[in-house]
This record gives sequence, C-alpha cells and structure tokens, in this order.
Amino acid sequence: MFRRNPTDWMWAEAIGLVERAEGLQRQFFRLARSTAAWEPPADVFEGDGEIAIVVALPGVAEDDVELDAEPGAIVVRAQRPQPLAGSCRGVRQLEIPYGRFERRIALPAGVYEPVSRALTHGCLILRLRRLG
Repeated sequence: MFRRNPTDWMWAEAIGLVERAEGLQRQFFRLARSTAAWEPPADVFEGDGEIAIVVALPGVAEDDVELDAEPGAIVVRAQRPQPLAGSCRGVRQLEIPYGRFERRIALPAGVYEPVSRALTHGCLILRLRRLG
C-alpha cells in the first residue's frame, strides 16, 4: 500500500485550492465586464399624475446615460469610469462603485410619457406623466 507524505499532500491540496480560486476570480471578472456590475441608488416620488425618479450618478456624463422603457419599469444604464485609473500605483480604499451599471426601476401601474430628463449635481432626474 502506498502512503503519501502528509506535507506533500497538504501542499498539493493548497495548490489545488489556489488554482480553483484563481479560476473563479477570472470567471467573475469576465462576467462583470460583460454585464452590469452594480446598481446606483434611486428614489421614486409620485404626485398629481406625475412620477419623478432621482438616480444618484456622480461622475457619469449625461450623454452616456441610456434609458429604456419596459412594461412596468424604466431601465437606466451607463458606465462610471474611474477618474484616476491611469495615475495611481495602488488602491488604499475603494468604496465608490465603478464600471458598467444597470438599474431597473419599477413604475406604478399605468402608461407614462417622458416629461423631462436632466443630470444635475450628480443626480439623474426623470419626470414621467401618467396618461389617461
């Protein structure tokens, strides 16, 4: 019967775990690049036949924001670039999310038409009017 050296076995297991972790990390970042990686916070206000939606988008240019209407929802998509990506050698703290995002915001029942869209002080403000 063949007996393994416990030290060799432990190293082999450790190397296998590291290889699996690296594979999962590569898979995660590949998926994150192709899909939305985070969701910005949003507030929805309703009154007098109108819906106002405020989405926090600091660092995002208004021309880069995509809006899509879906049944019962509005979808906000864009990408927030890292402002210092090329000038830093390391990261000490990273709390602000960057990269591609998508936020699906449910609307109350009804049919809506856009009234206005503005990016002010880092917030996207959408106004929708309820029809009928």
